[in-house]
Amino acid sequence: MISTNPIAQTIFLFALSTALSAIVIRFAISVALTYGIADHPGGHKQHDTITPFVGGVGILIALSIALIMLFNTHPEETLKWLGLGLGSIVIFATGFADDLWQLNYKVRLIIQAAVALVMVLAGGVVLTNLGSLLPDLTLELGLLAVPFTIFATIGGINALNMIDGMDGLAGSLSLVSLLLISTVAFIAGDSSNLTLAAALASGTIGFLYFNLRHASQRRARVFLGDNGSMLLGFLFAWLLVDLSQEPNQAMTPVTAIWLFSIPLMDTISVMLRRVVLRKSPFIPDHNHLHHILLHAGFRIEDTVIAIASLHLLFGIIGLAGLYLGAPEFVMLLGFLLVYAGYFYVTQRPWYFIMALRHLHTILGLTPVEKQGLFLGSYTAQEAESLVRQVSGQLGPSVDSWVQVLEKHSLQRDAGKRYAVAVNIRMVSNDCATDDEIKQYVALLQQRMMEQRGIQIRPFFERNSKNDRRSQNRGNPAGTELRVSERRNPDTGLLILEVMFDKLTLGHPPASGTEKSFSESPAQSRTQSTLQETHQVDE
Repeated sequence: MISTNPIAQTIFLFALSTALSAIVIRFAISVALTYGIADHPGGHKQHDTITPFVGGVGILIALSIALIMLFNTHPEETLKWLGLGLGSIVIFATGFADDLWQLNYKVRLIIQAAVALVMVLAGGVVLTNLGSLLPDLTLELGLLAVPFTIFATIGGINALNMIDGMDGLAGSLSLVSLLLISTVAFIAGDSSNLTLAAALASGTIGFLYFNLRHASQRRARVFLGDNGSMLLGFLFAWLLVDLSQEPNQAMTPVTAIWLFSIPLMDTISVMLRRVVLRKSPFIPDHNHLHHILLHAGFRIEDTVIAIASLHLLFGIIGLAGLYLGAPEFVMLLGFLLVYAGYFYVTQRPWYFIMALRHLHTILGLTPVEKQGLFLGSYTAQEAESLVRQVSGQLGPSVDSWVQVLEKHSLQRDAGKRYAVAVNIRMVSNDCATDDEIKQYVALLQQRMMEQRGIQIRPFFERNSKNDRRSQNRGNPAGTELRVSERRNPDTGLLILEVMFDKLTLGHPPASGTEKSFSESPAQSRTQSTLQETHQVDE
């Protein structure tokens, strides 16, 4: 007999769902490896091992437990729970088929729309109004309610699916949102949505046990897969719409977007960027926030923590506005301002990457790509001329960053000298694999030598077995010790050494100085900066 005490019932549900989710996923991993139901490296994927994509079964088993409870405690809403169960099974099966056979996005959209229609017609979960987005005026949707609900549901399903690109990220963001939603349902006394959200949160914990990286688990043992991310996205749409609408409204519609902020903002930003570049918004790339953080030197674990913390902050802001009685139009304006800042940062990744690397230096951390390793020894005019030639050769189609770094010399009368490094961020699907990256570098080397007389030499791959770098975090001056470095094989950032014959550079512009050397943003996305660094040997 299931207890009728809400708190005791929730604790029992939480413990049971967590345990069963972990057990079922562990069993599913073994079955998946036996039958080859796994994700293989290649293309835009960053992992380098075969990994099962059966994490969604843990979410599905947690949902099943919640539905059994809901049929028992709320039998008057049997049709609603049948609609929820049917829609979830269909979306899970669609995601699983997509994992196996890569369904066309049009097929996925049609099925997602059908599932959203089931949510509306059988579940009675529909967006009838968007709240008081204007002072003293509630925006009723009327005849647009059903199509808008379908559109919002499809958006939610794909938002979580698109951000699922790193071990632990989608699961961590989902857990944060589900815990916040559980809080809303508990305060409002909405026992049915509390049951659903709590079960899904515990199912997500069971999944994260196998998906998060930690001391005893160097990589994910299972992926959420499209089956899991699409299922969670659908369930988020269900919960957020149901909690924000009458007759038992627990929060405002604008609060819902705060609770789902990071997946929503990241998806909109990435799709807008793809449309601007005249690409399909459904083709994967490496311009999500987590890719930018990786290229800035964050480890995967740190990236997950940073983004999940930001997501939690936005969710808390949304709940604070709800319970402090902030006007809905003010909360909407605040969200739009936050999104504008998010969009600005993610559309200019090199500026953000550069700022984060400075933060790494201040905090005593070490970026993954390079730190304390500087190339060349050139005068200001030579460095400026080299930067202009490299920037012109790369052109606006390459997402690159040319660095000019000031070097300290042990000789007082040596004058200021500068090092030049070219960072190419491999965000195109045309340069996704190791072989394709090598081909790209070889072609770039050939072009630069033939057309500019400049030799480009890639950094060699590090080998920890013969690495003589020091283990301390500092950057010792006057020694031959290199600063320690966390190199992540998942990163797609190339660091190239530029070497040239000074006679081939020609005469630099008369305006050349020892200040920052910059290309016009209107001409190219290549930026160059002059940074003062720690002292290194000449």
